[in-house]
Amino acid sequence: MRSGFTLLELMVVIIILGVLSTLGVMQYQAAIEKSRGAEARIVLGLLRNQCAAMYMANKNSAVCTEENLRIGLDRDMVPKTCRPTHFFSYKVDGAVGSTLAVTATRCVGLTGKQPGADTAHTLSLTTDYVAGTDIWLSTGGY
Repeated sequence: MRSGFTLLELMVVIIILGVLSTLGVMQYQAAIEKSRGAEARIVLGLLRNQCAAMYMANKNSAVCTEENLRIGLDRDMVPKTCRPTHFFSYKVDGAVGSTLAVTATRCVGLTGKQPGADTAHTLSLTTDYVAGTDIWLSTGGY
């Protein structure tokens, strides 16, 4: 009597290993993309803090423009468009009265820090300095 595995048993084991490895890679990629959202959360928090200082001085967040918050195209600025050093681009959606709304948009394709995501996910922060509230909204699991 010969002992060993049949071809069918080996095929089942290979299929199971393939499914498990595919699930593992997908979970790993999701975790990596979620961690990249930390860049956006940090930058949006810094923009909120900069605007808070401007609001305290002027009692109006209208002075919180992209220019005053240093969102632009220069290398030393928060990126307004995608570039190889960042995973996101940033913009001020609105600054009126005591509120500020800023958005980070994930760079896709060949723009921005690689590897790029398949779709443009966003992370938005709306702050009301009088009420002391922050509202975070996101797409893409950030």
